[in-house]
Amino acid sequence: MIRERNKFGSNRLAVLGTVIFIFTVIVILKLAYLMIVKHDYYIALANNQHYANTELNPNRGDIYLQDYKEPDKLYPYATNRKYYLVYANTIEVKYPQDILTKLVAVLKIEDEEEQDIILQRLIKEDDVYEPLKHKISEEEMIQLAEYELPGIYFEEENWRYYPENAMGSQLLGFVGYTDAGYQGQYGLEGYFNEELSGIKGQLSSSRDSGGRIIPTGDRVYETAKDGFNLVLTIDRSLQFYTCSMLAKHSIKYGAENGTVIILNPNTGAIMAMCSYPEFDPNNYNEVEDIDIYNNPAVYSAYEPGSVFKAITMAIALDQEKVKPDTMFVDTGEVTIGKYTIKNAEGKIYGEQNMSQVLEKSINTGAIWAAQQVGLDKFNEYVENFGFGEKTGITLTGEVSGNISSLAKKSDIYLATASYGQGISATPIQLVTAFAAIANGGKLVEPYLVDQIVFDSGLVEKNEPSIIRQVISKKTSMTLSAMLASVVEVGHATLAGVPGYYIAGKTGTAQVINYQTGEYDADKTVHTFVGFAPINNPQYVMLTKFHHPSNVEFAASSAAPLFGEISKFLLNYLQIPVEK
Repeated sequence: MIRERNKFGSNRLAVLGTVIFIFTVIVILKLAYLMIVKHDYYIALANNQHYANTELNPNRGDIYLQDYKEPDKLYPYATNRKYYLVYANTIEVKYPQDILTKLVAVLKIEDEEEQDIILQRLIKEDDVYEPLKHKISEEEMIQLAEYELPGIYFEEENWRYYPENAMGSQLLGFVGYTDAGYQGQYGLEGYFNEELSGIKGQLSSSRDSGGRIIPTGDRVYETAKDGFNLVLTIDRSLQFYTCSMLAKHSIKYGAENGTVIILNPNTGAIMAMCSYPEFDPNNYNEVEDIDIYNNPAVYSAYEPGSVFKAITMAIALDQEKVKPDTMFVDTGEVTIGKYTIKNAEGKIYGEQNMSQVLEKSINTGAIWAAQQVGLDKFNEYVENFGFGEKTGITLTGEVSGNISSLAKKSDIYLATASYGQGISATPIQLVTAFAAIANGGKLVEPYLVDQIVFDSGLVEKNEPSIIRQVISKKTSMTLSAMLASVVEVGHATLAGVPGYYIAGKTGTAQVINYQTGEYDADKTVHTFVGFAPINNPQYVMLTKFHHPSNVEFAASSAAPLFGEISKFLLNYLQIPVEK
């Protein structure tokens, strides 16, 4: 019996020891968790008990448009506007349904789902800060305040505001909420988000055990630094007119979308950039398809078609393989291996010179000129013109296009590339390449920001950048005259403006169907790229329509849009009549 009792006592002692051991381990682990894992949390909690911390938000930088006629005058393109947040301290709310009725009436809240959300927030228990509606105007705030609704308060807040609404919206982008907070997205707002956002400041003050600020206590103050202001190279009047005309003509031709870029060929400064359709960045969340946020000027690479014949001719001229009067005989088609390439509409032109190849947009003539150069040298020039790489323009979403077919060392790819098929380019690449034709052969870097104005008031001027010499000045002048004949007597007469010599080239490109691998007979892309005046070019412009439904060729769509905008622009810039 004594042995059994001792055995029982020993077992009980062992169990007790095990329990104490486990408890000790748990305590040690808990202490380790609190001291190591949650260390920063409790330090912050302690600091919050002794300090009042306030985050100081900087003002987001503004974006401005220029006025070419009054250089000292700027127009806000993106700015900040004061609004109010209406919120509830639900502890004080007495009649939530009555409050909802007044909110609905004053703020014109018609959505029943939104009304229900607000009501649910009003009836929450013990919530001292329940946001009900952002972005209400000062007039609406005053009207609601006059009701003296128990538990209803207002807080001032800044919101991004776009005075020009939808004008050039893909260029501009917008500011909206993301997982990372209030951020610039797409366009200039997205690209320069960090610079525009500024740097937050902080105010930290000592407080007593009751939570009250101690006037003579410790205080840390870090000033918020406002974001930079951007002054764009774009002229407001030109931008407005260009975007309006693009929308008008896109609707007229039944196009899915359209693009216009106007660039100073001597500096690379963008004078106007528009897309159709547009969206209102003030209400960016009301779009049906978020693809509309992308800027097709830099985001959409496509097979450019016959506008590329100007690049082909530039290469052949610069290599001294052809002259404007060099003759070739067109039989209407060219056979390369198993492929036969024909002219548009199956036309046969017979004996033609190189100027006529451009005037009549002869596919076989472009192929012949490219063959005189050879694939390797042709590819080298195409790369030097900037195709196959990004231009570096300060916009989100730029793509590089695709000229990889030229690296395949195949005669068929040289042939198709000569008239702008089988390779892809973006509108910004095309207009930059044509700028080199216009300005004496120099590839310039396109840019949108003329000045950066820092928080300190310091102004940084953006200087033009020449990337490289692509063709000789002689080639530039010769080709400019050839392209002027395209507008004077060729396919692009509708791009002309009475009294001026305008150079340019049309392009009606087929569109590949990636499901079948064949070109779609019912879909085309129309492009015109040109510049004026040819003796002293002040602008180069690209006009483009994607899938126009009721016009067959670019000569009847992109060319007349170019002509209409050019008529305005030549007058606006006060360029003297040439003829």
